[in-house]
Amino acid sequence: MEDTFSNLATYGYIGLFLYSLGGGFVALVGAAVLSFMGKMDLSLSIMIAFVANALGDFLLFYMARYQKSMMMEGIRKHRRKLALSHMLMKKYGSWIILFQKFVYGIKTLIPIAIGLTKYDFKRFAILNIFSAGIWALVVGFGSYYSGGFLVKLAETIADKPWIAPLILVIFGGALWIYLTQATKKRTN
Repeated sequence: MEDTFSNLATYGYIGLFLYSLGGGFVALVGAAVLSFMGKMDLSLSIMIAFVANALGDFLLFYMARYQKSMMMEGIRKHRRKLALSHMLMKKYGSWIILFQKFVYGIKTLIPIAIGLTKYDFKRFAILNIFSAGIWALVVGFGSYYSGGFLVKLAETIADKPWIAPLILVIFGGALWIYLTQATKKRTN
């Protein structure tokens, strides 16, 4: 077990960076809990997650803006979710850039949807950096201060391994139902 923590401390920051390019919620929670346990540094973990998260959204925005044909091939099956992202942009305006950081399922689609529009890059950049900072601080500190509870939860799941798949099925099912309902074709 100590060997695992040593490897996480050594390679954890690299994994945190790579995972945070596409979201990073779980990796930042893990890094914050490891910081709570004294195995990683919380400030460094938050900074790495912040930089990678902002950079990931910049890359998605850039690819959607300047590599449309390649992006459209990759998201062809997700056109309805992309339409949902456009509707959310119209409904919530610039707030969607902050909101999307916390919502799994639309995290990667919102920067793509914004990149496909004529949304000003400078405005996106400022809001994206601000939002990534808030996201990293909220998730990082929230997980750090909840470290005791999360460690006990992990121990409970280790003792009763059937709990983890149950939680994943419930979470995945709820997300699937939401996205299915939100992107369902409406007939009037």
